[in-house]
Amino acid sequence: MSYSDLQQPIVMFDMDGTLLDLAFDDFIWNHCLPERHAQVHQCTLAQSQQTLFQFYQQHKHTLSWYSSAYWTAKVGVDVLQLQYEHREKIRARVGCHQLLQQLNAQGYRCWLLTNADRAGLQLKLENVELSPYFELMISSEELGHAKEDVGFWQKLQQQHPFDPAQAVFIDDTVAVLKGAKDFGITQLFSILQPSSSKAARLSTELPYPALDQLTELFDYLETNTQVTDAKTA
Repeated sequence: MSYSDLQQPIVMFDMDGTLLDLAFDDFIWNHCLPERHAQVHQCTLAQSQQTLFQFYQQHKHTLSWYSSAYWTAKVGVDVLQLQYEHREKIRARVGCHQLLQQLNAQGYRCWLLTNADRAGLQLKLENVELSPYFELMISSEELGHAKEDVGFWQKLQQQHPFDPAQAVFIDDTVAVLKGAKDFGITQLFSILQPSSSKAARLSTELPYPALDQLTELFDYLETNTQVTDAKTA
């Protein structure tokens, strides 16, 4: 890795809720899994929802939270299979491909950094064309830390050296953005409406600048001196 490579800006993207519509994951975890769990364990839907909600609260923001294998063992339902059964609902968010095409055309380096496990990442990539736009695609499972943990960013930098000052990171989860900030990334953006099945959040409720349309990011990059100067240096 040369010094010039380190100085080249990298636009880092989350996947679910940022590039892809989180409505799919909401549907799986809040609708499909409780129904299937109730069937398997012969309990009421309300009982299933209560049990799963308690599990969700216990493991939120941990590596286990994002593991299909963990949840399959925990709840006795093949969670990955459940996602494959409804894979036709996986959708890119509006402006996703337009933004990525623009960034590639302008010579920006793009990385995909997801908390989805490798099996989940593969599922999404089989249904939405993202691979051609990224020079690097990383699942937190590979690094042994969720993105909320500074350890994720430390491990990422060890394996793929980059300058945090030249990185832009977009994620819909505030806890993840905080982890990136604690590591030293300062150009951070959130997403106003990660899921089309839920109302948009208010920008005043979020501690980071939030994008309504993904393509708004390109306007920022083009007018941000720190990034554009580095890109042409």
